[in-house]
Amino acid sequence: MKNCISATIVAIFLGLAPSDFAATATVQAGSGGNIFTPATTNINVGDRVIWVWSGLNHSSTSDTAGLWDSGVFNAPHSFTNQFNASGTFPYHCTIHVSFGMTGSIIVAAPNSPPSVTITNPASGTVLAAPANVTIQASATDDGTVTNVQFLVGSTVLTNKAAAPFFAVTNNLAAGNYTLSAIASDNLGAKATNAVNISVVTPLALVISAPQLLAASFQFNYSANTGLTYIVQRSTNLAVPDWISMVTNTAASNPVVFVDSQATNSPGFYRVGRLPNP
Repeated sequence: MKNCISATIVAIFLGLAPSDFAATATVQAGSGGNIFTPATTNINVGDRVIWVWSGLNHSSTSDTAGLWDSGVFNAPHSFTNQFNASGTFPYHCTIHVSFGMTGSIIVAAPNSPPSVTITNPASGTVLAAPANVTIQASATDDGTVTNVQFLVGSTVLTNKAAAPFFAVTNNLAAGNYTLSAIASDNLGAKATNAVNISVVTPLALVISAPQLLAASFQFNYSANTGLTYIVQRSTNLAVPDWISMVTNTAASNPVVFVDSQATNSPGFYRVGRLPNP
């Protein structure tokens, strides 16, 4: 018996249409004279207004032809209209408009959630462990952004109530991480943006397989895919004389470097891994 009752309740609940959850505001037509009470009614999109007649020969008629018109009735009577668009909707009683029997329905637009974007680091960024990461985000709203919360995985780093929106996480070990920013606005709406980064244990830099070819010199160097490296050349090993030849983000391991401007003069090469951005 209990199971049957429970199933019946659930079936009735699921059968309710979305309009059944709309709010309803009541306006008296003719209570206290040829007036609408209240004269101005504030509702939200999807809400309904019910006019209840308290006098004789009244109507609720939109100033914009065709939106709604109750027709003229005496009390007792009621008329309902649902408002599915935002805006200000003036109306009147067709019989008593010259007596100032007018009103207005103000329908507030639904609250749009804020917009939030992590601007740094880019999704897919690869960093060397231990990684110190500054997470930066931009956030906007049609009202006011009241908070941006930053997380690494499910761990909250900080909350920022005003721009600039940023957070710092230090000493990330090797692994994959999801960095998130959750923006909240003044009406409680939220939005989330997330990026994924990888932190890797950096390989020891090793130069190998040097080859002097007819018009170039090449070698390999070990690298972590996604990390950034710089190749420099010197003719004499003096500190001021190292010239940067190329900076690149490794797409493979090893990386093949080719110096197409090599000559028979002595040349020395070195490779360095750049710090995390």
